Amino acid sequence: MASGDVIQRPAIAPENLPHGAALTASGRVSTVRVLGAPFEGAPFTEQDLITLDDTLIGAIRATKVRFNVYIGDAADPVATTDALLPTTPDAENSVLVAVYPNQRSIEIRSGREAADRATDQVLQLGVTAAVSAFGQGNLLDGITSAVSVIANAMVAP
Repeated sequence: MASGDVIQRPAIAPENLPHGAALTASGRVSTVRVLGAPFEGAPFTEQDLITLDDTLIGAIRATKVRFNVYIGDAADPVATTDALLPTTPDAENSVLVAVYPNQRSIEIRSGREAADRATDQVLQLGVTAAVSAFGQGNLLDGITSAVSVIANAMVAP
């Protein structure tokens, strides 16, 4: 019988783990699940989330206004967005981009402090940018386009 250390391999290689999963020290796979989500897996890849994060960070830094994104379902997207805005971080100085894919709707609102720069015309530019990408079936591009266009319009002289 040979002597040496016992090497145990995990049931799944770390590089083969699904998005949102981690291999614990005991070898167990721990997976994140979105509360109440009807789908399997996250709607965006890790790279998609990085792209969205980079877009939001750039917009926030350029405008000094908090940008928030909401993706969900609603019987009444207008009323839902109006109710969501006050619950977002820094609501008074923020822009909320709310997308309702199943209702084929996008609603964008701004808080009171941001409203002088995030006017209705500026927010409409964001809607227009998003609708173009949504029409091609690209949710992430629509959201990032809306945020970028709104931020650029807010900092333009």
